[in-house]
Amino acid sequence: MKKVSKLDEYLFDLNGYIIIKNALNKKELRDLNKILDKLKNIKNKEWAGYVHGHNYGGKEGLNLQQIYEAGKPFENLIDHPSWINHMMHFVGGKGTFDQHHGPLFIDENFANIRGPGEAIGIHSGNPEGLQRNHYRYQEGKFHCSQVNILLALKDIGPGDGGTVIIPASHKSNIQHPEFKNNKMLKGGKVSSAEGMTSAKEVYMKAGDGLVFVDSLCHGSAKRINKGERRIVVYRYGPSWGFFRHPYRPSKQLLSRLSKFQQKIVMPHQNVLTPDNK
Repeated sequence: MKKVSKLDEYLFDLNGYIIIKNALNKKELRDLNKILDKLKNIKNKEWAGYVHGHNYGGKEGLNLQQIYEAGKPFENLIDHPSWINHMMHFVGGKGTFDQHHGPLFIDENFANIRGPGEAIGIHSGNPEGLQRNHYRYQEGKFHCSQVNILLALKDIGPGDGGTVIIPASHKSNIQHPEFKNNKMLKGGKVSSAEGMTSAKEVYMKAGDGLVFVDSLCHGSAKRINKGERRIVVYRYGPSWGFFRHPYRPSKQLLSRLSKFQQKIVMPHQNVLTPDNK
């Protein structure tokens, strides 16, 4: 398994993100994309097995929620050796109550397919003060409520609608003056996430992974090139967390997973009830 380096620690604390190069190999990319080729025509609110087509009503593309239900290649991402140590390290809580039910919890996982003209607006940021995505470093240890891995399944370069971040915004106490209530100010000088002062568009090769704390201000550039932007996002937090959306892992999925994976996907499955106390 890939280890967390001292440089990883420094850059994650400094900027709120790191990039893991070649997190996925070529075979993994082929297998993941082959599955998405079959699922990409699902419409909003439609189901394909236990995978759900979803969007927020805008032009942000198609989200395929519960993508770990789509087959073994996506199941393997749950505890992938390229980043699982990073997730446990940055979410933190080793040897504490935070890991009472297990090492981690995935509260949302999805693939996103985005075409020309599509993007998602800038959002999040430390000034929101949300417990769900806060960042903390104390006594030499990270304690983050949500850390994401965003995987590029195709190359993402200029014009491809790359992820846009504002480095170090996970520590800012002041909301960016060019964005208000998750929307660009009307009449402002900027009209898109990539136009904001200090914003950085992240370019990635297929197989690269962007690891970032969710309190980092982020969004995406608008795709202007032909073709598709394909990414996968798994969101990790402490084992006491719960699902963002009203999805639950299927019994079929849980039966296929290793014990370690089961604890990450559904750490609460063995809780006591009045019938089994």
